[in-house]
Amino acid sequence: MDKGFLERPRASAEAQRLYDADVERVGFVMNLSLLWAHEPTLHSGLFDLFERAAKAGGLTFRQRSVLVAACASVMGDAYCSLAWGNRLASVAGADVAGRVLRGEDDQLDADDRVLAEWARKLARDPNATAAGDVQALRDAGYDDGQIFGITTFVALRIAFATINDSLGAQPDHELLLAAPDPVLEAVTYGRACG
Repeated sequence: MDKGFLERPRASAEAQRLYDADVERVGFVMNLSLLWAHEPTLHSGLFDLFERAAKAGGLTFRQRSVLVAACASVMGDAYCSLAWGNRLASVAGADVAGRVLRGEDDQLDADDRVLAEWARKLARDPNATAAGDVQALRDAGYDDGQIFGITTFVALRIAFATINDSLGAQPDHELLLAAPDPVLEAVTYGRACG
């Protein structure tokens, strides 16, 4: 495990709950959790917001995976690219996941493609979005409330990645071991795996 640039967090019941949740969900304590254990209530609050934004956006697991893989790859965030690239591979196939991580959306259906494009625009330069970009989301069937939820979800993921990357979180070795070849080949950026 690698805690990043911060000292190891002090032991607390809240931190232990964070670690225990990792072990239950993925089988190991994630490097990210060693950072967030400094303020576990911020972690739980942020993840509650993720869920609320995803619900407001009407997002499926696959759509969440497309959004996170697209924005994380543009940001050069290896941690979230590996984690969500693996998740996308589990629901869309390894080749699709690898292509989304490389910015190639030709194997996505039109609805997923518009989500990937939106996520990348937000991650690259949110000031460069235009009414036509929002209209593309409407044309894909999203109403304005869903568009707000989708945008909030991506913005929160960008904030999460920024915190993790800024504080030196390295992708877990387990993520690397679980990644299919197309995902591994696409993630050539960010911090090396811990």
